[in-house]
Amino acid sequence: MEQRKHKKLNQIKPTTNILFNILFIILALMCVIPVIFVFIISITSENSLANYGYQFIPAELSLSAYVFLWEAKEQIFTAVGVSILVTVVGTVLGLALTTSMGYVLSRPTYKLKNFFTWVVFIPMIFNGGLISSYVVNVKLLHLRDTIWALILPMAVSSFNIIICKTFFRTTIPDSVVESAKIDGATQLNIYSRIVLPISKPVIATIGLFLSFGYWNDWFLSSLYIDNPKMKSLQALLNQIIKAIDYLVKNPTAGALAQEYLNNMPKESARMAIAILIVVPIACSYPFFQRYFVTGLTIGAVKG
Repeated sequence: MEQRKHKKLNQIKPTTNILFNILFIILALMCVIPVIFVFIISITSENSLANYGYQFIPAELSLSAYVFLWEAKEQIFTAVGVSILVTVVGTVLGLALTTSMGYVLSRPTYKLKNFFTWVVFIPMIFNGGLISSYVVNVKLLHLRDTIWALILPMAVSSFNIIICKTFFRTTIPDSVVESAKIDGATQLNIYSRIVLPISKPVIATIGLFLSFGYWNDWFLSSLYIDNPKMKSLQALLNQIIKAIDYLVKNPTAGALAQEYLNNMPKESARMAIAILIVVPIACSYPFFQRYFVTGLTIGAVKG
């Protein structure tokens, strides 16, 4: 009788279930429709955009925006390679540093835990600013015009470390760690063979944050990189957008520039650039999503 009562309380009413489904469908459409709309604009001709504005069903289709980007394919392919390298290396390095620091700070027996917790926490509230970080990265570390200038400044985040620390403290039982110590396991073995396999959800979450941050970043490239062959995809596309905006806002830029502006897709090129940036990272999301729920109870303590 008691079991039936609990089962009845845990059931979701059909009406509530329908309302939740409708809500989730609306939220999904709010995420998907803007991307579809941007793609439609990217394949709309400039004449149609000038005459009718943005439309879901364009009067005239055109691939001129993608042809425009294809003409700069050598630069774009080089920039894509730089972005992929930075994203992969930065995500792996960031995960290694963040999870290891979070695990160390989560152990109650670590003597310097309180000190380093404050060291990690304070930069979330106060930081030295852009000038100090620029001086450190350029004058002290000599990262200018190197690939590490795009990786190291974003590798570790205080917010991510605190997330890992909280996850390890609330999820990894102390009895599991103590049992491994009794069996003669070192801290490195405990971390690599016990903690990390249990921690797939937080690893996937932090990995998603890092990969999104690295892939979408253009500021570090514009700040530290002068070599055009080392520009990231986002920085290169940002330069293209700025060049288009400059020509649009300065009609006196010159006859040759105006002729080039008249023959190039302006609005559709902006949207094509957005699609070029969004699609690759969106395709990687499902590979992270599968680990968000699984792995939480692996290695749990038996009663």
